[in-house]
Amino acid sequence: MANSKTYLITGGAGFIGSYLCEALLKEGHNVLAIDNLATGKFENINQLIENPKFQFIRGNILNTSVMDRLASQSDIIIHLAADVGVQLIIKHPVHTIENNIKGTEVVLKNTLRYGCKTIIASTSEVYGKGSSIPFKVMDNVILGSTLKSRWSYAASKMIDEFLGLAYHTEFSSDVTSIRLFNTVGHRQISRYGMVIPKFIEQSLSNKPITVFGNGEQSRCFCDVRDVVRAIVSLSHRIDIAGKLYNIGSTKEITINKLAHLVKKLTNSK
Repeated sequence: MANSKTYLITGGAGFIGSYLCEALLKEGHNVLAIDNLATGKFENINQLIENPKFQFIRGNILNTSVMDRLASQSDIIIHLAADVGVQLIIKHPVHTIENNIKGTEVVLKNTLRYGCKTIIASTSEVYGKGSSIPFKVMDNVILGSTLKSRWSYAASKMIDEFLGLAYHTEFSSDVTSIRLFNTVGHRQISRYGMVIPKFIEQSLSNKPITVFGNGEQSRCFCDVRDVVRAIVSLSHRIDIAGKLYNIGSTKEITINKLAHLVKKLTNSK
């Protein structure tokens, strides 16, 4: 591929990261993937290891010397590594806040040092209690009380966005942020409260499906392959620096309907 690039994917063995590595390799790019395997799994990228254009580094993005070396070899950084999942965030709030913010800081310092194009993955959680549908990136943000640790994730990702924009404004760094909505698909695990794999796991075991509240809250779910297609497309564009994008679907479903759908598709009792 004449215009092939070298991509550095943080969180490259994760759910979304592994699909992203696959897609970029199919386009003929070189891919460096770093992951500490805290939530990612080697099995997600096992099929890529023999590809000469792929290199996996088991490590922490807070290791500045490792990240410096990898960034020096890269044209584009896609920063996916983060602590995610409501259960993990509530259980380990300090770890969540520090990892998310410090990790992004390490990435951005290397973005500046080596002139890499960088896309930072943020989250729809940033919209908090907002009710203006569809969500727009210029909408005001309404979060809950700081006494509720679940909001620490949204706040940490907002800081990531602010940092990225600050590097673009002050240093002209080529940085873009993307807010990912509910991304779903094969390889997603239920360990940290992800709703669809949790429902499927419970249904296949013929256990009661856990629905919080009245179940009439609605969500939009987007296939991971569509999300990755959007990320790859953005990475090719030259006009996205300093901007912010939502990536998700617009098809809503209530949690009750989702539970019944999973029950039906799994032929569960």
